[in-house]
Amino acid sequence: MGKFKDIVKLYTDGACKGNPGIGGWGAFIQTTGFEAEFNGFSPNTTNNRMELIAVIEGLKEIGENVGIELTTDSQYVKNGINQWINNWKKNGWKTAAKKPVKNKDLWIELDALAQKSTIKWKWVKGHSGHPGNEKADQLANEGIEKFQNQ
Repeated sequence: MGKFKDIVKLYTDGACKGNPGIGGWGAFIQTTGFEAEFNGFSPNTTNNRMELIAVIEGLKEIGENVGIELTTDSQYVKNGINQWINNWKKNGWKTAAKKPVKNKDLWIELDALAQKSTIKWKWVKGHSGHPGNEKADQLANEGIEKFQNQ
């Protein structure tokens, strides 16, 4: 059953200074008696890539065969994985407008990880005071600061 016995709450966020620009991602994990924080950065990226990487890195930390409640403030991530991805795969990774899907590499990785656990996807409005989302946002911005201070 993986590392965790209870439902794991995963809060993720990405941030970018400029778009494209310096990006950071954050993932905050909570379960009974346990919390963990992770973040990182990329020197030249987009906000959407950071949103996706936050989810991917959070899922990698949690592991497989786990019940996960994943909260993101990214409609792009939530809708992409729950609605758009099946058509993208069916259409050879092309959008409805017949253009190549952006961030295909990350969507493929996220799709593979998402199939290894049971995930309930939740969306919250960014910067709305949701504690888990605010923590993930703080971690993403700290990721940018790590890059700027190296």
